[in-house]
Amino acid sequence: MDIGGLKKKLKEEVQEKLDFRRDFTDEEVREIIEDTLLSSEEMVVLPVERRRLLEKELFDSLRRLDILQAIVEDKSVTEIMINGTDRIFVEQEGRLRELPDRFDSPERLRDVIQQIVAGCNRAVNEASPIVDARLPDGSRVNIVMDPVAINGPIVTIRRFPERPITMEELIARNSISPEAADFLRILVAAGYNIFISGGTGSGKTTFLNVLSGFIPGDERLITIEDSAELQIQGIRNLVRMETRNSNVEGCGEITIRDLIRSSLRMRPDRIVVGEVRGAEALDMLQCLNTGHDGSMSTGHANSSRDMLVRLENMVLMAVELPLNAIRQQIASGLDIIVHLGRLRDKSRRVLEIVEVLEFEKGEIATAPLYSFEEEAFLDGRIQGTLRRVGHLQRTDKLRAAGLPAGDMEIA
Repeated sequence: MDIGGLKKKLKEEVQEKLDFRRDFTDEEVREIIEDTLLSSEEMVVLPVERRRLLEKELFDSLRRLDILQAIVEDKSVTEIMINGTDRIFVEQEGRLRELPDRFDSPERLRDVIQQIVAGCNRAVNEASPIVDARLPDGSRVNIVMDPVAINGPIVTIRRFPERPITMEELIARNSISPEAADFLRILVAAGYNIFISGGTGSGKTTFLNVLSGFIPGDERLITIEDSAELQIQGIRNLVRMETRNSNVEGCGEITIRDLIRSSLRMRPDRIVVGEVRGAEALDMLQCLNTGHDGSMSTGHANSSRDMLVRLENMVLMAVELPLNAIRQQIASGLDIIVHLGRLRDKSRRVLEIVEVLEFEKGEIATAPLYSFEEEAFLDGRIQGTLRRVGHLQRTDKLRAAGLPAGDMEIA
């Protein structure tokens, strides 16, 4: 029996029974699907389990994300990559593999895309072919449509765990050492401004979320993101904001810069910006230099030193300032850079923790505090240690917070 052809035939029969002049509840749609299956002669020879699976597939294709629904529900999948209607790849346990599933047509894939973006009040079309969105479970979605995407609509979905990852879990995975984790916990509590850098898929958002868990619960925190992903726990006075794309007329866009400026009027103790990638770096630095200690953000870079250079370039995208003035702002605003990396065994590790010091002799001085040292490669896994290589020099915020200072000898 041609299951694909049967599914298409049954779907057409269900659609004929749906009166699109009114909205049907999910339960009503399920009942129509069930009645259609019961009246189909072909269903008699199918096993019970196959009939139940077909019923779910029909419902998903009509009310959910079609073939994507089962993939999204699979908790072992961390990333989904749809390259038009021809290729679907997933990442599981750090490994990429191609799925046999395909969308029936480009039109059906476009319908699913419109369903995704409508769920978070976004729009994607030929005039605005690139959009960031999210699924109801918080998964991050990036969509690129034609004419930008040559081989059809491209959808990339980054899934996050239902329960936020804790620092203890990162320690158990050897992503960070217990000593370095305790060091960062004290710095966050004391209000040090921390920037997390790393490449794509290195775990920046996850690590930012973990560090946010160390913020004292009695502070007012404002989070600003392109697409809301952070899962902040334990902060009652929390304000979450996300950007908005322009409408079809090209109006109504709300950027990260707009939200940062607005947040300054909300009396924040700290501001967390999910990621800076452009001119908003200037506004972020101004926040760090105007009394909002303990603020955090992330950015793409290959090393902590590279992150400083990228910040300089991003500020120059906003305003033409002398390079020395920009470097002075960065040195005054940033305290710590935590650099993450994804190693060749697909593990995510903290590779560097660096202190940002004074601006002197035309350069931003930095001092390494922790550095990852690879020791061996056994059974396909990298063995190594995040070693302490220096001591914190700027301890003024620790003393102001009444926390241990000295040379930060943390057990």
